[in-house]
Parts: sequence; structure tokens; C-alpha cells
Amino acid sequence: MTKKQLKHFEQRLLEERAKLVKDIGQLEETTLKASREGAGMLNAYSFHMADAGTDANEREKAFHLASRDTRLIYHIDQALQRIHKGEYGSCEVCSESINPQRLDVVPHARLCVDCKEKEDLKNARRTH
Repeated sequence: MTKKQLKHFEQRLLEERAKLVKDIGQLEETTLKASREGAGMLNAYSFHMADAGTDANEREKAFHLASRDTRLIYHIDQALQRIHKGEYGSCEVCSESINPQRLDVVPHARLCVDCKEKEDLKNARRTH
């Protein structure tokens, strides 16, 4: 992989990471604000189970989104480390080059398509 390509992927990864960090911050802010407002409303009005359920559902959804984004940030950080170590773009299993088209779609990819398909099949068998 050329230095120009590495710089391109590094920039994409950094931009995606910044976007995810911002999204997590907004989720936290929105969830905390909703929790404070909800707590205030429950003190002022009678408790209604539907309102409490909706609030809990929204908090749970925000938690899952933040958790997903945090995992993605981890994978992006790992990809950035591979760039700095000179290992980016090589499959961690078979050591073959990862197709640049795959990296365009999934810039944090650590496996080539063949190895990823094998991993997915193995994981699918474990869950069934």
C-alpha cells in the first residue's frame, strides 16, 4: 500500500472516529437531559407507567447505540495502530493484502473477505 493510500485511510478513520465521539456525546447529553426532565415531571405529576416505560426504553436504546459506537471506536483505534506499525491492509489471519475496495467500505477491516466469511460462519455455528 502506498503512503498516499495510507494517508487517505488514516484520514477517513480519524474523521469517522471524531464523528462517533461526537455522536456518543450527543447521546449522553440527550439521555441525561431526558432523565432529569423525566424525574422532574414525575415529581410534579402522578406517576404513569407508560411514561416511565418510554423513558426506560429511550435510555436503553441510547445505551445500545453508545455501546455500538464505542466498539467501533475501538476497531478504528486498532486500525490506526496498524497504520502506524506498517501492518494496515494485511489480513490478520492469512497475511494477504486486503482489497482496497473492501477498505473503502470498511476502513477498519482487519480481515480479507475470505477470512471474514470463514469467521462469520464459525461464529454463526457457535450461536446455533
